[in-house]
Amino acid sequence: MPSSEPSSVGSIVSANGKRASTATDNTAHRTLDSIRDEVAHSIAVRAIMKSMTVEGAKISVYLTFSKKDDDIFLRRVAEIIRGRITSRHLFAIGTTGAPSPTSSTNTNTLVITGAEDDDVQRAVLLFSSKFLGRVASVTNHGNFLVAAVHEVGGSSYDTAALWDVLSKSVRAPLDPLSPPPGSRSTDQLVSAARARLQRVTPRQAWEILHDPTYPIPAFLVDIRPASQRARSGGIHGSLIIERNDLEWRFDPRSEARLAIADRYDLRIIVYCEDGHASSLAAAALHDVGLLNATDMIGGFDAWKGEGLSGQIKPPSTLSESGTWEGLSQPTPVSD
Repeated sequence: MPSSEPSSVGSIVSANGKRASTATDNTAHRTLDSIRDEVAHSIAVRAIMKSMTVEGAKISVYLTFSKKDDDIFLRRVAEIIRGRITSRHLFAIGTTGAPSPTSSTNTNTLVITGAEDDDVQRAVLLFSSKFLGRVASVTNHGNFLVAAVHEVGGSSYDTAALWDVLSKSVRAPLDPLSPPPGSRSTDQLVSAARARLQRVTPRQAWEILHDPTYPIPAFLVDIRPASQRARSGGIHGSLIIERNDLEWRFDPRSEARLAIADRYDLRIIVYCEDGHASSLAAAALHDVGLLNATDMIGGFDAWKGEGLSGQIKPPSTLSESGTWEGLSQPTPVSD
């Protein structure tokens, strides 16, 4: 019988027939540092894949769970990104979740890195203003910064805010006399709002509010400030909810909602002085889910012009206190 030959996989058969490993084993031992570097490369690639282009610059936001030595780890991720992207870019890479045990400030770490110092410096200013009270420290290195931030990623606000920071930081300086791209005039805003509404005339509003067969609860809401109501008068029986409180009072999910705001199908008819601000207000109610909300064409001026009464039938639902919260008081309407 021929004698046994050495194995081709780095082992030999010993005299007793057992296989033994040799020093020529080509399987490299993986170290913790090499694994961390693989993870850093993986995160850098994912951040690059998520990137979008704004005015020729790639921007991206990527949050990962906290790790030991976040600062050093994220610097490595930033280094890999800068090595892979030679064109203009601006990336925000941060840790989220429970802070690393090595963090002396009990914070998460955020690194903003870019190809151009000016982009990073603009991002520093915008970032600091959007995360007021949460930034424990910032170390600025020119083309990248390292920040210690409390509770990064704790809400959807953080990611959206970081995208906004990067997007604005790479945009070219604007002509102060020209409207920025994507902006809309007040006329355009009002037109867009009205396209979402089924607006009603003052007389139609009156009929809805006094129709006992109307299928859903309807309310007339005066959003004017006190100064306008004092000067011009009002409609007794309408709810007085000034513009800055409107969404919170009618959003069924809001802790500050009225007792009547417990459903999404309410027919809320908003009015202002002349029917412009009310269109924007009604569209804002659509944004919180009140799709039957609308406004009154021409506002209180048109109501007076129609010669309608200065008093309507009050809403049919009491507030929790048993009183009409913000109920308009009787005011004569001049002809």
